[in-house]
Formats: sequence, structure tokens, C-alpha cells
Amino acid sequence: MFKFRAGVIAVALTLAAGSAGAATLRLVCGSAGIDQSSCETAAKAWAQKTGNEVEFVSMPNNSSEALALYEQLLSSGSDKLDVMQIDTVWPGILANQLVDLKPYLKDRVADYFPSAIANDTVNGRLVAVPWYIDTGMLYYRKDLLEKYHMKVPATWEELQAEALKIQSAERAAGNEKMWGYVWQGRAYEGLTCDALEWVNSYNGGSVIDAAGRVTIDNPAAAKALETASKWVGTITPKAVLNYGEEEARGVFQAGNAVFMRNWPYVWSIANKDGSPVKGKIGVAPLPKGGADGHPAAALGGWHLAVSRYSPNPKLAADLVLYLSSAEIEKQRAVDDSFNPTIPALYKDKEVLKANPFMADMLPTFSSAVARPSTITGTKYNQVSNQFWNAAHDVLAGTSSASGALARLAASLQRLAPNGTWH
Repeated sequence: MFKFRAGVIAVALTLAAGSAGAATLRLVCGSAGIDQSSCETAAKAWAQKTGNEVEFVSMPNNSSEALALYEQLLSSGSDKLDVMQIDTVWPGILANQLVDLKPYLKDRVADYFPSAIANDTVNGRLVAVPWYIDTGMLYYRKDLLEKYHMKVPATWEELQAEALKIQSAERAAGNEKMWGYVWQGRAYEGLTCDALEWVNSYNGGSVIDAAGRVTIDNPAAAKALETASKWVGTITPKAVLNYGEEEARGVFQAGNAVFMRNWPYVWSIANKDGSPVKGKIGVAPLPKGGADGHPAAALGGWHLAVSRYSPNPKLAADLVLYLSSAEIEKQRAVDDSFNPTIPALYKDKEVLKANPFMADMLPTFSSAVARPSTITGTKYNQVSNQFWNAAHDVLAGTSSASGALARLAASLQRLAPNGTWH
């Protein structure tokens, strides 16, 4: 009997009553909202086309809890999951329990962003297929920039200056709740993304490089964190130290922030009827770190994988290929603003009509910065935890950037298997 703690995992629905010989696949879609409903709609279409059945398996909304449950299931060799939606930082953690999809994807591998395929390739095996891509983006109030005759900031220094000027002017005009810039500052994975973007934009590297060297203890990385720490309490509320994505969105969408760092999903929500900022927002690449830096956006998103213990791996791979096809990725982009993982779709007229910002963001999606999840494998969570805690200490003012990064580098070196991250 297959059992878990009550409420943690549950088969939600059986679809498309197929023939007596039909196979049943168990699919994990997104945990909630548009992500879940969009995935389920596409899966229903596949079930109807093929005459097979799909059971939806619900997982915890918290991604850390979901990963723990995946690890529990897969390590036990359970055959109760076939296709899984996995976070972009999980391939290295789960690789040994997943099917190599390269033989199924074949020539279609070249259709996807190279960075996404590289993220999903572990020891030469394609353990997942890109489903939708996310990167950090800069949201801004078009109306306020026009009002104060300002351009979209190209550097973090310009953002700080513009945010402070507009914040001060708007408060003087009566909006005492106005802030210049909101982002994700809570000690969690979201801060790893934000901090990686700052560090990389100042040419400070990516914590651990592709060769396995711990590179985070450097002056450019320290400058990046010092710069961000000065925002707290000036252009950013001190409460940002407890902000996740939704807290930042709440402030911005209420009309109380000039700039915001967030993921693409916010676009469609912030432009819905009833939103105070509908039609007033623009999207741009995140700023670069000074004149010598470059824009850097953390690679996010979700991918589709097949459990090594699936009783029907070939059929499961067929479902993955259908869900990640250009047809379905286009539909999800048009209907729900999911960013396709297929570059050609960024030139599609219907996609761009629904999401004008996607044309300008293509370079950002193409060159997104991956977190060091592949090189660190099963220890990525520990690495990320140490990085976000170090960054949080600097933001909270309890540690200097140089001191926090020196301690972090030493700790990551000790954490490396046999002293190296190769």
C-alpha cells in the first residue's frame, strides 16, 4: 500500500478514460495557480490524443518540501511517479534517479536555449527537458519615469539615484508609502538568486565556477553586496529582509514602489483588470554593476523529468515531449505569460502580442546565469543555504561583505567532497 502523511501527497484526478489497454501515467504539475491549471490542461489534451490516462499528483507548495518528498520517493525506488516537474536547480540533485531523455528528444535538443539544456545535462545525460524559463527582471513604473523625465537605469548606481529622487518626490506629494526599489531579501533561495545577480553583474563570478573552484571571496563580489546593503532603509524598506517574491509584488502592484526585481510571472498578474498599476509598468534587463559590469539575471524556471522507476518510461517520455513542444510552449506563453524555452518562439507574432516585453528580454534569457547546482550536485542545497545566509548577514548589517565572503569561501571549501567540487 502506497502511503504518505495525510495531505502531503494525493492523487487528485484521473483523466480520459481510455481503453482497457490504456496505461496510466502519474504526473506532478506545478503546485498551485496558473502553473498547475495550465499544465493540467495540456496533459488532458495529451491523454485525449493518445487514449491513455493521467493521474495528477499534488505536492507541497514549498519547493524545499517538494524536493524532500521527491528524494524520499525516488530513493525508495517507488514506481508511483512517472513525470515530474522539477526546479531548475534539482537536476544535479536527482540525476541518478532520472531517465536519460536525450534518445527520445533527439534532434529537438537544438531547439532549446543552450543554457537550459546545459543545466539539465549531468555527466552527459539529459535528465530533464526545459518546460519554461525564468530570469530575474527589472519592473519599473513607466508613468513615474516619464513624469520625472528619467530613463530606465542601466547601472545599479543609476537605479539607486533615480529611485531615491522619485521616492522623495512622491512622498512629498502625499504618497508616504512609496519606496524606490523592492526585491527578495529573505534568507531563502530567492535571495540566492538576487545576490548571484548582483555579484555576477559586478564581474564577481558565480560562487563556484564550472571547474569547481570556489570563487566567491573576491573584491567585486564584496562590492556588489555592499552596494545592495546600502539600499536597505534608504530606497528599500527594512522589511525587505523578510520579503519573498509575493511580498515584493504586493508592494509594487499596490503602486508603492518605483522599481522591482521579480520573475516574469508578475507581468500577467500586474496587468489584470483591477490592478492599480495596469498599463503603467515596463520590463527591462536588470542593471549592470557599474560602467565595467554587465547585466546578469539568474536562470530560473521548471523542467520535466521522468522517474527512473516509471513502469512506462517510453510513454512518460512521450508526455514530456508533448508538454515541452513548441505548440504547447506557445500556447502557455500566449495564455499565461510563461516564457518559452525555445528561442524561435520569441519571434512569434502571437507570443509577442500577448507579451511585448519578451522580444526585448530574449538576450537576457539567452545569457542567464545558472546557479552552481550542476557542479555541486546533491550538496547544492547546503551551498545555497550558506550563500543566502552570508548575503543576508551583510544586508542586515551584522557582517561586513569581505568578512562574510571569506568565511563563506572557507566553509564551501570544507564542504566540497574530497576538497574539490569537480
